[in-house]
Amino acid sequence: MLDLIDVNIPPVIIFVIGALVIFSMILYHLKYRRFKSTSIKYSDIRIVKRAALSSRQRFRFVLLVLRVLAVAAFVLAFARPRSGTEYQEVTSEGIDIMMALDVSSSMQAEDFKPNNRLFVAKEEIKKFIEKRINDRIGLVVFARYSFTQCPLTTDYGVLLNFVDQVDFGLVEDGTAIGMALANSVNRLRESESESKVIILLTDGDNNAGEIDPVTAANLAAAFDIKIYTIGAGKSGRALYPYQDPIFGKRYVYQPTKIDEETLKKIAERTGGKYFRARSGEELEGIYELIDQMEKTEIEVAAHIQYKELFYYFVYLGLMLLVLEMLLANTYFRKLP
Repeated sequence: MLDLIDVNIPPVIIFVIGALVIFSMILYHLKYRRFKSTSIKYSDIRIVKRAALSSRQRFRFVLLVLRVLAVAAFVLAFARPRSGTEYQEVTSEGIDIMMALDVSSSMQAEDFKPNNRLFVAKEEIKKFIEKRINDRIGLVVFARYSFTQCPLTTDYGVLLNFVDQVDFGLVEDGTAIGMALANSVNRLRESESESKVIILLTDGDNNAGEIDPVTAANLAAAFDIKIYTIGAGKSGRALYPYQDPIFGKRYVYQPTKIDEETLKKIAERTGGKYFRARSGEELEGIYELIDQMEKTEIEVAAHIQYKELFYYFVYLGLMLLVLEMLLANTYFRKLP
């Protein structure tokens, strides 16, 4: 990056003045040659025609060229050229996010292509994590009880491994939404981040645990924690697999029971939002929307470190002047 500056005079004015000086030098040189030439009389013009110009005479214009180049170098030096390298300092303030994921047996329903609800939910959670920048993200899983699968971390590689390990049978069956929220709040309550978020996904209603979901939501609101709730599953009935002792894996239709009213209250109490996902595509869109709504604030401060170049042109101009003086007093020296 090249820049030209001067405290008082804009570079364009410096260049104009320099051009005028150079033009004046050339004009003076031409007039000097015209009026200072000495007249010599010859008896025969043929003698003059046969006389060849010497190399000193033919190349004497080199002295003018050197002086013009020297002046041009001084003009550039006066304009203070400098090169600069731009540096950017990026500072970001991440968000603390706890993901609460239902792993109860009802998440085995195969109404989300290409697999069951839990499989698709895990895939969308992983996509969401991979899009985040500098956020601390943790994972809570719940069924009848709730436990922390992964605490808040910025090591997304470790977190993604913990997401992959989530499966059915980790916890006794049931749906303790209130306990999942309380566990998530406990992980976030001492956070110093300006933005704290819980994203809870469930396909049922609260039927276990000692803490009511709305009470847990009030607790989250007290710590300025925003909760996004997602109800997963088709309306009506969904296809559930079960293991028949004789025929092996079989399927049966069972009704989907999502307590949407409670999930909406949880979101409203904390300034969040409730979403309903009836397919894998809708769930993907919901996580993308939350990703857009909860963006990390990034500040970019740029500064330029300059290196002065004017002294190179000063050195060049001085060298050209010295060379002109040496040539004028040696090779191109005029006799008196």
